[in-house]
Amino acid sequence: MASLTAPFRNTFRYLQRQAHENPVIFYSVIIGSIGPVLVVAVPPIRAHFGWRPAEMVPTSYPLPNRPRRPVQGYEDE
Repeated sequence: MASLTAPFRNTFRYLQRQAHENPVIFYSVIIGSIGPVLVVAVPPIRAHFGWRPAEMVPTSYPLPNRPRRPVQGYEDE
């Protein structure tokens, strides 16, 4: 039975040693590995709390529904 848990025990001991000897690298890897998990977990949590995306910003100015009149009255004519 001990042979089944040996890889996990050795991995845990390796991670403990790395956390002690190289804490910056160890915690950078831990924080970096949380990112992909959050990509999957956060959208359903937001939807559960009622978050909705904002309205799209208009990309063009709405034109009036009437015929266009020529511009007149400038002094440079």
